[in-house]
Amino acid sequence: MQRTSVSLAASAFVISLALTSIADAQTIQAGTVAGAKPAAPAPVAAPSRLDDVLARHTLRVCTTGDYKPYSFLRPDGQFEGIDIDLAESLAKSLGAKTEYVKTSWSNLMNDFIAKCDIAVGGVSTTLERQKRAFFTAAYMEDGKTPIVRCDDKDKYQTVEQIDQQNVRTIVNPGGTNERFAKQFFPHSQLIEYPDNVTIFRQILEGKADVMVTDASETLLQQKLNPGLCSVHPDKPFQFGEKAYLLPRGDVPFQQYVDQWLHLARSSGEFQAVYDKWLK
Repeated sequence: MQRTSVSLAASAFVISLALTSIADAQTIQAGTVAGAKPAAPAPVAAPSRLDDVLARHTLRVCTTGDYKPYSFLRPDGQFEGIDIDLAESLAKSLGAKTEYVKTSWSNLMNDFIAKCDIAVGGVSTTLERQKRAFFTAAYMEDGKTPIVRCDDKDKYQTVEQIDQQNVRTIVNPGGTNERFAKQFFPHSQLIEYPDNVTIFRQILEGKADVMVTDASETLLQQKLNPGLCSVHPDKPFQFGEKAYLLPRGDVPFQQYVDQWLHLARSSGEFQAVYDKWLK
């Protein structure tokens, strides 16, 4: 009789422990134990434009089409230039086709953010643009230097020589050329001319005296417009760089494009494209 009572007591104790364990597990699971908190959900990676491009098989490219040798819109509606060739190479690496969006320097940032995956075409790196977008690694150094009629080459060697009331300085509005001119030539006669393709003819025709733009552009334009000369393109007035615009905060896409650019430079592809347009 005593042994039976002990066995029953032991069984009751085991059942009680089991019930207590089940209750404790339910309590912890429900988060009702004092100080207990539900486990935080695993972080979800932010969507990247890289995945969007891979899924849609289209790379949307913003470009002005008015800046030789980087980007130029031909009369037949096709774009050409250094950055157009490279954009085609980037798209091919992604298994995508290019879809070009024509923009202007004044609207570049707004159009890029609203409509494009990347912006190309001789885009200079600036802190103002950096506030709204990412830049790739720079692919070219290119500072501001004058282009003038060859007979006037010795007259416009310095900022001080250009910043005179009798000097007509012509600029295309909306980009770094205009900002540079307004900052450094406040005393000269600033002429805003909206067509960056024909702007150099204005100097040849005597309607303006000087334009200050990127050294690479002056080297090309003196070839295209005999009678115009680039002024010390190897010693520009200030330091500048060219890079591509990418969506702000999109690190995976930026890393992909930077790696593609690195490989293009290492393989000689970039140099071949550069030589095609500038040599």
